Amino acid sequence: MKSEPESFSIDDLKNNKTEPWDGVRNYQARNFMRDDMKKGDLVLFYHSSCKEIGVVGVMTVHKESYPDHTQWDQSSKYFDPSATKDKPRWFMVDVKFKKKLKKAVLLADIKARKKLKDMRLIQKGNRLSIMPVKKSEFEEILKMSEK
Repeated sequence: MKSEPESFSIDDLKNNKTEPWDGVRNYQARNFMRDDMKKGDLVLFYHSSCKEIGVVGVMTVHKESYPDHTQWDQSSKYFDPSATKDKPRWFMVDVKFKKKLKKAVLLADIKARKKLKDMRLIQKGNRLSIMPVKKSEFEEILKMSEK
């Protein structure tokens, strides 16, 4: 899951402990979150659109998918006039801080790592805010953060 650190960072999550991950407005990213994320799942926290783009922490899914309330809030930048309470279009999960990595694993280092060559994150056209990560990729990123 990615976020721009000036909007919401790993440090913000650490301070808040638990946070709803709202505002996802891409259908494929929504589907990953809505259909695949289960309570207790480990999630990589990725900073984007910043000086050091990459994985900076780990969080867990604290609450499984439920309708994103911002879709009905007319004052929200995430308001969707076509979403109804009977047929919500957008969903979110609650995430809980687990740890901040000792060292960020930068996108350039992920791209350079042979073991991560098939990772969805670095495939052309796969720049979603939420995407699945294989267990072996997750473990490799954690190893990289220790070096």
